[in-house]
Amino acid sequence: MMWNNQEPEIAVGLLRAPEIQVTLHGSYRLNEELLSGRVTFHMDKEHKGAGGLLSYRAGQKTGETALPLTLVPVNYDQEVVEVHQITIGIDFHWQRKEDQRFRGSLRLVEEGGQLRAINVLKLEDYLVSVISSEMKATASAEFLKAHAIMSRSWLLAQLQKAAEGGNAAGAADPDNNPERHIRWYDREDHALFDVCADDHCQRYQGLTRATEPRVEAAVRETSGQVLLYNDRVCDARFSKCCGGTTESFEEVWEPIPHPYLGSWRDGGQGDLPNLREEEQAAAWILGQPEAWCRTSDREVLAQVLNDYDQETQDFFRWEVVLSQQELQRLLKKKIGLELGAIQSLRPLKRGGSGRISELEITGTQGRCVVGKELEIRKALSPSHLYSSAFVVEAQPAGAVPPESFRLRGAGWGHGVGLCQIGAAVMGAAGKDHTQILLHYFRGAALKKLY
Repeated sequence: MMWNNQEPEIAVGLLRAPEIQVTLHGSYRLNEELLSGRVTFHMDKEHKGAGGLLSYRAGQKTGETALPLTLVPVNYDQEVVEVHQITIGIDFHWQRKEDQRFRGSLRLVEEGGQLRAINVLKLEDYLVSVISSEMKATASAEFLKAHAIMSRSWLLAQLQKAAEGGNAAGAADPDNNPERHIRWYDREDHALFDVCADDHCQRYQGLTRATEPRVEAAVRETSGQVLLYNDRVCDARFSKCCGGTTESFEEVWEPIPHPYLGSWRDGGQGDLPNLREEEQAAAWILGQPEAWCRTSDREVLAQVLNDYDQETQDFFRWEVVLSQQELQRLLKKKIGLELGAIQSLRPLKRGGSGRISELEITGTQGRCVVGKELEIRKALSPSHLYSSAFVVEAQPAGAVPPESFRLRGAGWGHGVGLCQIGAAVMGAAGKDHTQILLHYFRGAALKKLY
């Protein structure tokens, strides 16, 4: 293993902006200076680039320094840096700005002519915030432990992948066929930091969310523990709600099977139907199958969902209606498709959870096959459609082209790996963290690395 029994540090990209304002709660070293209080940084327009100069203002004092720079706390465990106006929920329906506080160092670098703020801290401290940022800290202790092990596994798997050369952030259909628009998006191999702070990687909001001792206890009690499969750290994925069954890795990202990330039923009785077949997928999506994540228990949901997540209530089964005009506008704006009046939306390929990985869109001026699941979700919503597990009803029936399309769907997110709402219900029902993890990551094993 690449960590030699030592806890690693992690570099997290927070925001990029022409000007960055911070408040230093305590003393921070900048070169030979000690700074505290409100500090504003901006890049001199005449000195942009890798060797650029950065101007800063701290109270009545002004100064200039070279990039990159690092603000280092005098005392790691006591000093806190507050970064102002960080955008969270980027491109999602609940996008907003927050002031957030962080432990550790703050690094500023040049990126694309702007400043990039990067938080450098110990991995276990990062996890305390991730668990609290992803859900309410009042979730069951066993669910918190499960999430800590899963998040740690995912992060170390990404670091290992990057050290070995990494993968492309997104990929396209290799044949350059204009009638096929196939994209998938994974964690970018960020050149300047390890992971970003938003849902694209793992939601990280620093000490803004890490306020509950129970979360810290869950992280510390599982310190260094990961999921392994064939002696490699598992690329442990998760989504908000699987909708009754998990999805296979290869249906969402690169076409490489991960045996521990497959399609299996999230609780309930009986075998999982063949949801790759259209008729069975429709029956499943339009039904209400028994599942761990099928819950309306407000107390459990309040433990899992932060306030802005609770703005979404219809996560297990949902419905969206797109007018003809809105659909044409979205396709042009989101993925650059102009197909005239849309005549049909037809699933060509579904994964084991019923999520569509290839959707044929036919219009009066052409046709195109769109995939994979995130590209479909992006194309059919101003933000992101809840999931790509849906059935399509043209309205009115038989009209060509239809006036609108009714999408009736299942689940919230890509569905791969652990289902957060399902796992929370399992924890509330008395399942321990090992049972929760091995329910979702089948064939994996637990091991302590450091």
